[in-house]
Amino acid sequence: MCRAHQRLGSTFALTFLVVVALFATARNASAQAWVPPRGVGSASFTYQRISNSGHRRTNGFLVERGQSINMGLYIEGEYAFTDRLSVSAGLPYVFAKYVAAIPPAPPIPYPPEDQCHCWNSGWQDFGFTARYNVVGGAFALTPSLSVGVPSRSYDYTGEAVVGRGLREVRIAVDAGQRLDAISPKLSVQGRYSYAFVERVIGIPNNRSNASVEAAFLLTRKLAARGLVAWQHTHGGLRFGSPPPASLLFPGEVNTPERLVQHDRLMRDNYWHVGGGVSYSFSRMDVFASYIAFVGGTDTHAGGVLTVGISWPFELGNAHAHERPLVQETP
Repeated sequence: MCRAHQRLGSTFALTFLVVVALFATARNASAQAWVPPRGVGSASFTYQRISNSGHRRTNGFLVERGQSINMGLYIEGEYAFTDRLSVSAGLPYVFAKYVAAIPPAPPIPYPPEDQCHCWNSGWQDFGFTARYNVVGGAFALTPSLSVGVPSRSYDYTGEAVVGRGLREVRIAVDAGQRLDAISPKLSVQGRYSYAFVERVIGIPNNRSNASVEAAFLLTRKLAARGLVAWQHTHGGLRFGSPPPASLLFPGEVNTPERLVQHDRLMRDNYWHVGGGVSYSFSRMDVFASYIAFVGGTDTHAGGVLTVGISWPFELGNAHAHERPLVQETP
């Protein structure tokens, strides 16, 4: 390889590390057990629409009030510095709007951003993730470390907000297995993560997340997948439930201080189920998915639609490689 290409690869690596140092928050992504080969990267642009159709109380009872819509535009870059180590960085721009016809039930705050039923938008959280593959091949095992930092000081009270405004560090492990004994087109992946979340007013708010997905290559370029995701919050506030529940509404949100902070401190536990497809063109990949919020406690009801496009690239001393069975579908 010529020295010019070596210099280009070194310059890009240094530039990417600088960008990564500036972009630091973690997003929840699908399982990523396989790491790209050295010198391979991607740039992706994703659109996401979340329809919040109501709230599930502490006993799982669905209250069809406080509906809202969130839309996000997510820009992310990933690059593999070695055959085992890859890093990614990204930043979402989020739009949020309160769409319920009636105000929330007292004592829930009703801020001006919700009252106007208008769009509130802004940059959310910087993000950085580093993944290191420890086992490769038909079976892959990849731990990762993610860091999240709000990009600015934004409002977090109400439904029409762009985020929770909390710093966090997340450790995770992804495992994947190609099921060649059944079909060379079939694979399964699993993920577990634990997030250490910034504590507010002395209330712990760490969380565990897990997901399992199966992917099948329908054609050489078209793949489909199914996904089940789970979240458990270690701490947080319970909002209670309507009578005859043992913990009546508003539950543990029982002081003015907790009322102001409750939107980002709920004990949000949920089950999500969804599916998606991806298609690989010669110079780009496109993907789409839908995930339904099927159950939970102190969480939202609704669903999320995601569509996006990704442009793979090779720099420096990238070498020929076999692409994963399916591309990532956020």
